[in-house]
Amino acid sequence: MEKINIRSSRQNELIDITEQLQRAASRSKIKNGRCVVFVPHTTAGITINENADPSVRRDILYELDKIVPQQDNYSHSEGNSAAHIKASLLGSSAMVFVKDSRLVLGRWQGVYFAEFDGPRNREAWVQFSNQ
Repeated sequence: MEKINIRSSRQNELIDITEQLQRAASRSKIKNGRCVVFVPHTTAGITINENADPSVRRDILYELDKIVPQQDNYSHSEGNSAAHIKASLLGSSAMVFVKDSRLVLGRWQGVYFAEFDGPRNREAWVQFSNQ
């Protein structure tokens, strides 16, 4: 298992961690198998989506803000209920196949750490397993 350190710079942000995961895959010596990424935070998540056009990331964050507004008469006293809800919508883990020591992603896909309560120092945990 390996930890990836992530520094977010905004309250809501999608951070491309694909290259960090690929480097971890290369270090793992796994030829063919699976890569599982887990985010141990209740106000952050993980998602796989397009990484060719940065406007897609902006659109995702924009729509999530419409679905889950920052202020909406929430009961949670810390003031970050929207972050908890968004993190639950995206989920805390993702799985990617590994073939020939490379992540198996579609041509336009990337893996994103989703920050909803930043800026913060965060982490993601990565584990590789054989077929």
